Amino acid sequence: MNFTRLRGLYPAMPMNTPKEALRAGMGALIGLGVAGFLLSFFDLQGAGLYLIAPFGASSVLLFAVPNSPLAQPWSAIVGNSVSALAGIAVCHVVSDPVLCVALAVGVAITAMILLRAVHPPGGAVAMVAALNPDLVTDLGFRFAVTPVGVVTGILVLIAVFYARATGRTYPLRHFDDKSTHDTADRPPIERLGLDEGELNAILQQYRQSLNLGVEDLARLISAAEFQVAAHRTGPITAKQIMSRDLVTVDADTPLGEVADLFRRHGFKSLPVIEKDGRYIGVIFQIHLIRRAREDALRLDRGLLPAMARLIDLGRTAPVRAIEIMSVTEPRATASTPIAALLPLMADGACDAVPVIEDGKIIGIVTRTDLIAALAHAGLNSPTQP
Repeated sequence: MNFTRLRGLYPAMPMNTPKEALRAGMGALIGLGVAGFLLSFFDLQGAGLYLIAPFGASSVLLFAVPNSPLAQPWSAIVGNSVSALAGIAVCHVVSDPVLCVALAVGVAITAMILLRAVHPPGGAVAMVAALNPDLVTDLGFRFAVTPVGVVTGILVLIAVFYARATGRTYPLRHFDDKSTHDTADRPPIERLGLDEGELNAILQQYRQSLNLGVEDLARLISAAEFQVAAHRTGPITAKQIMSRDLVTVDADTPLGEVADLFRRHGFKSLPVIEKDGRYIGVIFQIHLIRRAREDALRLDRGLLPAMARLIDLGRTAPVRAIEIMSVTEPRATASTPIAALLPLMADGACDAVPVIEDGKIIGIVTRTDLIAALAHAGLNSPTQP
């Protein structure tokens, strides 16, 4: 028997990490748990506020696939609410239960598409209304507000905070949103020759506008181009291009000394190590600036006076490197290919990547190192016709 014909029955989704699965599951647990607690805490069941099955489906989208256009706040709140209205309206004019369900879902889908608010759980919301005529009699069109609109709004709000707490982006960034530097420039990895209209046309051509947003398409195309560029560089690894003669500080180094090292060497980053040489974090110049800005706001002073005060304080009081260092920056090993480093450096979020071996830092790859490697590879690659 030829099993290749059965490939269409195999999972279409790529394997994900247990960490991501747990993140999504915990998000749904927290979202529905908090929503249920708020309903019981305020004793709003009497007003028609209670949890219904479609909220579980909404939780899958909001916490498991927050980048999907189907999971965005407008889609979730408007999609569920207008579907509830559709189900209630059909219930008032159709008595046959089978026809009522079919017509309610059909009207709900049509309305969601016209309002650019497609949210699959909306179909289930319409069915809930169509299958429960007593509910419609008791609550009427208020059902679209309570529980549907209110609880969906609660889930969306929780999803926003949960995404930020777990390193995800929700709601999905729009194509014309400002960059992470609060400027109008697109992030470097997304600066394509394609504008928003052309990207939208691609999504429409391949009928993917419900599955993928313009922002995600831009990032995917850019990531693919970076991957192609990395392939052209050959098997260059972090070990080949990293800086080895490192200037480091320890956790107890005063901030005044850290500032002196930045000024003396012209570095933008300083690795932080333990006394035994174990790597524990990195300090970027921006960390000093942010700390000074916090002091400036707290003391109602300008940034430069606050910076000077911070550095002087670091020389005379126990303001230490460990207080401003980052421990969440990406790391590499000696064998990490530069293909993996390109997107990290290109998006502007990371100035340098430490190279770690047996818990100790053996080098650091900076943007300068990466640019030099790419230039060298470009000069030595065959000329394209």
